[in-house]
Amino acid sequence: MKKLKAFYLSLFVTQRFYKLLIAVVIAYILVFFFTILNWPVFIFALLFVAAALVDSLLLYSRKKGIIVRRVVPEKFSNGDENTIKFLVSSNYSFTVSIHLIDELPVQFQNRNFNLKGKLAANSKEVFIYHLKPNERGEYIFGNINCFTTSFLQLVERRVIEPAEHMVACYPSFLQMRRYQLLAATNKLNEAGIKQIRRKGHSLEFEQIREYVQGDDYRTINWKASSRKNDTLMVNSYTDEKSQQVYCIINAGRVMKMPFEGMTLLDYAINSSLILSSVALTKQDKAGLITYGDKWINLLPAERSPMQMNKILFQLYNLTTQFNESDIEKLYINVKTRINHRSLLIYYTNYESISSMERDLPFLKILNKSHLLLLVFFENTELKSLLNAPATTVENVYTKTIAEKFVYEKRLMVKELNRNGIMAVLTSPKNLTINTLNKYLEIKAKALI
Repeated sequence: MKKLKAFYLSLFVTQRFYKLLIAVVIAYILVFFFTILNWPVFIFALLFVAAALVDSLLLYSRKKGIIVRRVVPEKFSNGDENTIKFLVSSNYSFTVSIHLIDELPVQFQNRNFNLKGKLAANSKEVFIYHLKPNERGEYIFGNINCFTTSFLQLVERRVIEPAEHMVACYPSFLQMRRYQLLAATNKLNEAGIKQIRRKGHSLEFEQIREYVQGDDYRTINWKASSRKNDTLMVNSYTDEKSQQVYCIINAGRVMKMPFEGMTLLDYAINSSLILSSVALTKQDKAGLITYGDKWINLLPAERSPMQMNKILFQLYNLTTQFNESDIEKLYINVKTRINHRSLLIYYTNYESISSMERDLPFLKILNKSHLLLLVFFENTELKSLLNAPATTVENVYTKTIAEKFVYEKRLMVKELNRNGIMAVLTSPKNLTINTLNKYLEIKAKALI
């Protein structure tokens, strides 16, 4: 009884079956008017039933005709294309067509997913598709549904492969690895990072060596040269290393604004992860501060091999809140827990100049003890609104208000610069590139 029920639940008929069935019905209607068609129609109907039975026997001739296995990454990279594979093997002695339906995690809200293909007799195939998650957290896959049809294509057999699996989605480690490689090979310009001419040299003295063509004349050590008869000696300097770089992320309501499926917080997390990895590649110490209205987490800046894993773990479950973050708590923790002058890259957002002015006293104090770089976001929706033509009075009014908000953003940058605070106003899409450019500019000018 159980086998019969399983057979009934796994057997489906195809569109070709319905079309032939309709043809049989129409043929029998014609028999009422043309009795001479009685035997041909009967033979046609008999062949149709026989073909359906033969098709069913072919599909159920193997207990496990099709075996499907899903291969997923150990973890997802947020905001990137992640590759999913189906390893499909056929035990049939004839070519079959398959239709794969994967039960995707609810976060994707994709109800039209399907993959189709053909498998030769006793063969194996790999089917690939890509998923782009837009939020961090746990992604739970369900079972795999595989519908198989033979060359007759009258019925199809469904096989449900139990494949429940959870994949954790982390901040964009794929982009992080890319920028790590570019930084290690001095090819950051390939990602749009500007090559900035280093002004002067750092205070870290390395050695005195002989002058070679191309050395800066200003580095000539005349005292050492006077001890040599025919050779000039120059001072050699190395880049100043082991500077502390802290990425500070505001996890309050201002970072909940969406852009292309991701929140501003997600963009800030991805950017801070990449910036931390590049800083470690440049021999700096990377640290992380995240804070909200009643809490703050501070990861001390280090250059240990496990530092990136610590940063990644701290960013994995970070979420936005609907409350305003407490910048006073941030100031107190920075003052008491960070003793050395550091570069503070502060990711936040301001939509009005009054909200920026509320935080300005604390920003000014932080900038006295450390070097503060404030990173906030352009409202790209307003920019697209400004580029649209205004055809009605209402459109003119809306466009005027939009211009006011865009102008206020530029005023914020000028006000911050007037108070000695560096600022980067950027679109979420260009956040990583613009922030990295500013970091490399700071390194080139030896400001920390």
